[in-house]
Amino acid sequence: MTVETLLEITSIASALLLIVLVLLHSPKSDGLGGLSGQSELFTSTKSAEKTLNRITWALGLVFISSTIVLSAGWV
Repeated sequence: MTVETLLEITSIASALLLIVLVLLHSPKSDGLGGLSGQSELFTSTKSAEKTLNRITWALGLVFISSTIVLSAGWV
């Protein structure tokens, strides 16, 4: 297995995982619960969203960097 094949597999896998992770995100609007502060009641949901954001950003960077390396022909 060559480095180029490994990068192609990494790029495809990260693209598919990014699609799944973006679909898992909750909408940013709090609705009417944001007016009374009820959105701050559940801190575990906020920490889960924070972790989901970090994983999404990391996978996005992996996807972008592998795409740049493959398209530039550096391998």
